Order: sequence, then structure tokens, then C-alpha cells
Amino acid sequence: MLIDSHCHLDFPDFAGELDAVVSRARAADIARIVTISTRVKRHADVLGIAEGFADVYCSVGTHPHYAHDERDITVEALIDRTHHPKVVAIGEAGLDYHYQRSPRAAQEQGLRNHIAAARATGLPLVIHSREADEDMARILEEETGRGAFPAVLHCFTGGRDLARRAIALGLFVSFTGIVTFKKSNELRAIAQSLPAERILLETDAPYLAPGRYRGKRNEPAYVVETAKVMAEARDVSLDAIARQTSENFFRLFRKVPPQTAGTDQQRS
Repeated sequence: MLIDSHCHLDFPDFAGELDAVVSRARAADIARIVTISTRVKRHADVLGIAEGFADVYCSVGTHPHYAHDERDITVEALIDRTHHPKVVAIGEAGLDYHYQRSPRAAQEQGLRNHIAAARATGLPLVIHSREADEDMARILEEETGRGAFPAVLHCFTGGRDLARRAIALGLFVSFTGIVTFKKSNELRAIAQSLPAERILLETDAPYLAPGRYRGKRNEPAYVVETAKVMAEARDVSLDAIARQTSENFFRLFRKVPPQTAGTDQQRS
């Protein structure tokens, strides 16, 4: 059993194919899928997908690319949307200094608002961090000083220092197909060095297909390929990685029920 802890099934890339995509994930023994919100104002689309499949869940949040467009989304508005049983996380929110599609100040305020919502609800914050290691570590340390909150650094591509500081704060770190790329030696070394109880797997589909499928649209079933490389990097079996990362997922995403035989493998 594996988990795809982060994908975007509401993106146009999957239009008209959701049943097939989820069926392929089930055939690959992917027990749970979390489809991640990028705009609160379009949250109904994400939630509708989660409601349509028994084994698919979702988050609520604003991606840093859209932080300036959703400045009016309050902490209370985020919290209010978490009352739905299928909403199991906050985010994704964070800092993206690569594209900088939103002013840094708006990104930081959005991130802090999402942290407040995660702290209030106890739901995990899904963090996007790209080329912003020092500011991200600073904000996380400042906010943890105000009160702990559960969180995962998704699609980790940062440096060792950010990983170390995140782990020290009690966060989880999640890896995508990037870890399978030939030139990702340093990332694999970081993945190898982290505590087993703090790592997660994801696809970030439709992006970042693992090496075997590189250049193609990614999808939840392909998380198996990332798991294989993680197992090799950490010198453990695929079964061990699957078991450990699944246990980690359910420990962090506490609102997601554990797998139950037979009852959750059908479309809702």
C-alpha cells in the first residue's frame, strides 16, 4: 500500500479522465490520494472531486502564486472550510521565489495565515517552498515559537539546512519524481539522511513524472516509481518504504481514515 499525499486532480490535464486515473491508482495499490487546493476561490472544484471518490481527499488553501489574488481570504474562512469531512489539510501555501508571480510580502502573509489555520485546526499544513530556504526556515521557526503546528514540506527540493531545520521543528518532508532524476544525487542523499518516520511520498501530478515516465503527464499511480528509488536510496525494501511512508501519512493526516477492506474502493 502506498499513498499519493499531493496531486492536483482538478487541473485541466485530467479533464474527462478522472475515473480512469483513480482506477489506475487503485490497481497500483495506492490506498489514498490527496488532491491539493491552490485557490480557495475555486475550492468547490477540488472538493467536488474528493466527494466523488471514497479514497480521495482534499485540502483548502492558496498557492503562493495566487497570494495577491486571495489577500481577502481570512484565517476564519480557511477554518470554516475544514469542517467538511473530506477536507483533511491546509494549503498548499508558502514561498516561491523562482517565478515570483505574487509579491513576497503577500506570499509571506498568506503563509502565516495558513499556519494560523493549521495551528487552530490541528490539520497539517502543506508547504510550498521554492528557492526560498532561508526565509522559509525563518518563518517556520518564528511561527513554531508562537505555537506548534503539523506540517509537511511538499515536493522537497531545498538544501540540507532547510531539511535539518524542518525536522528539528517536527515537520515532515515529502519527495516527488524529482528524486528519481539522474542529476538528483544531492536530493537522494538528503532523502537518505532523514529520519524514516518523517518522510512522505507524492506525485505533484500532473507535474514531475518520475524518470520512467519523464516527459509524460504524471498521475497518482506513478508514485510507485518514486517509492522504488527511495527504497534504493535508503537501502531498504519497497515494502518497507511503502509501509513506513503510509504509516507516516496517517500519523500526519489524522483526519484521513485508515484503509478498510472492501468498502472504500468504489466511486462514491
